[in-house]
Amino acid sequence: MVEFAGWDMPVQYRGIQAEHAAVRSRAGLFDVSHMGEIEASGPGASRFCQRVTTNDVERLSPSQAQYTLLLNERAGVIDDLVIFRLEAERYLLCVNASRRAVDFDWLASHAGDDDVTVRDVSDSYALLALQGPEAESILQRFTAAELSAVKAFSFVAAEVDGVPCIVSRTGYTGEDGFELYCPADGGGRLWDALVGTGEVEPAGLGARDTLRLEKGFPLYGHELDDTTTPPEARLGWVTKLDKGPFLGSDVLSRKEPLRRRLVGLEMEEAGIAREGYPVFHDDREVGRVTSGTLSPTLGKAIALGYVSTDAAALDTEVQVEIRRRRVPARTVRLPFVR
Repeated sequence: MVEFAGWDMPVQYRGIQAEHAAVRSRAGLFDVSHMGEIEASGPGASRFCQRVTTNDVERLSPSQAQYTLLLNERAGVIDDLVIFRLEAERYLLCVNASRRAVDFDWLASHAGDDDVTVRDVSDSYALLALQGPEAESILQRFTAAELSAVKAFSFVAAEVDGVPCIVSRTGYTGEDGFELYCPADGGGRLWDALVGTGEVEPAGLGARDTLRLEKGFPLYGHELDDTTTPPEARLGWVTKLDKGPFLGSDVLSRKEPLRRRLVGLEMEEAGIAREGYPVFHDDREVGRVTSGTLSPTLGKAIALGYVSTDAAALDTEVQVEIRRRRVPARTVRLPFVR
């Protein structure tokens, strides 16, 4: 157990490799109740969400969700999140635990004249994530909702083992799976029911990190912060400049040349590239590692990091300095695991 964003969180139960393998091959269950939930509702909720997030919420119908960003005026990433359109003018934003208070204050301060009410409803929710190729068949036993009809980045309101839930299908592991947003006092019952099948592996923060890293997904505080812009982080695909102005869009519209870019790194000799390790190219330092691990699926060391754009092309030979030794690596296409 470790402290994380004010919560006591499990790093591992049986072991990171076992939990990682279970999610890739069968099903693993994460208690992610530490995530924050912020609700925006009222006649101006759509206009407000369109103005403060980078993706296009008008493309969403009720029962759909999308990955998006909050930006500051310099186009730096305040947070990455998933937004759910619960009703025509009611939205739920699932935000990172470490950014919950920052996000809420930012959103509330920009409500302006949009006729919207912004509420932090995090304490009302427990959140479980059942992930893996067998997630649908296992979860289907506990609900009358037809889970095969719940497509990627959509959701349904349904009872699961008698507990009312928002059942979504977004996934942060790169595997198929479902998230169960339920009343805070229902999380324990759902956990016991799913783990009680004997087919679901409890999984902690360690496996959550190795799984997302294999998919090349950014993590706030590592690949993302309020000085990083979406194009640098390869998240231009969620910044819809054609939808109209949003916070930070004026900076992005200038399309200024990038000085650095997020890349995938694969080590070519023994050594694990850890966060903060310097990256070299042509005998000069060109960047830093943001996340690194030994990939349980590939059996080799992988990493994400920012390097100057002249060293960001695919198959660029670089070196990562590990304990004063420069270890060969190369830039590779993301995700690491497809």
